Amino acid sequence: MNLSSFTLNYNPQQQQQQQHQLMEFLLLQLLRFSWIAATLPIIISSIPKLNFLRQILLSFAKRGKIMHSTSQKFTVPQKFFLHFYVLASIWTTFLLVATWMYAHRMVPVVAEPLSYSTITSFLTGGSTIRAGSDKLRQGYVAWQAVFLLLLMEAHVLRRLFETIYVFNYSPSARMHIIGYLTGLFFYIAAPLSLCGDCALDVFDCLTNLVTEFIVKGKNQMPVPEIELWLLLNPLNRLGWKHWIGAAVFSWGWIHQYRCHKILGSLRDSRQADEYVIPRGDWFDIVSSPHYLSEIVIYASFVVATGGSNLTIWLLFVFVVANLAFAAVETHSWYRRKFEDYPSSRFAIIPFIL
Repeated sequence: MNLSSFTLNYNPQQQQQQQHQLMEFLLLQLLRFSWIAATLPIIISSIPKLNFLRQILLSFAKRGKIMHSTSQKFTVPQKFFLHFYVLASIWTTFLLVATWMYAHRMVPVVAEPLSYSTITSFLTGGSTIRAGSDKLRQGYVAWQAVFLLLLMEAHVLRRLFETIYVFNYSPSARMHIIGYLTGLFFYIAAPLSLCGDCALDVFDCLTNLVTEFIVKGKNQMPVPEIELWLLLNPLNRLGWKHWIGAAVFSWGWIHQYRCHKILGSLRDSRQADEYVIPRGDWFDIVSSPHYLSEIVIYASFVVATGGSNLTIWLLFVFVVANLAFAAVETHSWYRRKFEDYPSSRFAIIPFIL
């Protein structure tokens, strides 16, 4: 009787769903643990009594002009920055296309008239995609991930362009191998964190498509009918918080490009071992405006999700801690290097740091 009852109650589909939820939970916890583990040493090193830890982290973080006068053991050329953005561009593009395909299959949006609930949702920053079922809620999460990955794509493609055409790294500029490996990890984990809530569903969808292609063959695969409106309309129906996030992103994106152009032009206009004080744009306010604008860019992801995504919050905290740590050291280097360095400049955050 007990065995028969167990057999009748056994549901393979339910068990598979539970395993999927467990894997999704573990993936998110792994991402969150990674950001916490990367952030804590930076925060702890700010304690005065733990200056030795700060020196260790500085030895890993130093690069470029700061590395000239230090040991080059376990270092790589700074021009290897290109590897970060090649990897980031390929990985983010893959995640974006895969997530977009999944979202399109999840939510085949049809036109629907505005209703009181729709207007109320929009005015409060919510989505006008109706969430009356689990499938539509999953679709909303997927379309939000598409939106965030689109922003990330715009960011990493611009950084790839700048690394190739704007920056002219000195042959003697180096960075520590730990910093290099950290950069590779960051550009794998950061895009994944933006779509972490639906990443496993996306990979399952992609796996099913590949399996179907292998089983049926190319000739028997259904030809997808793709309409541009159906691909873009759900993005248009996300809440205003997403578009405020996009505006914040654009603000940081534009200023970072301007600051990188300024830094790139300095090397073109000076001798190989000569350094000058950068001026213009946000350089008139802080010593590392390209870091400040990077913080603004990652803050836009928090804004776009309404501050409701813990994984993205932890990603943002790591970016702030890491860049603030590097900016303080850069600011100190500038002040030691130039006697006439503007005293009104802050390291990275105006009026605060």
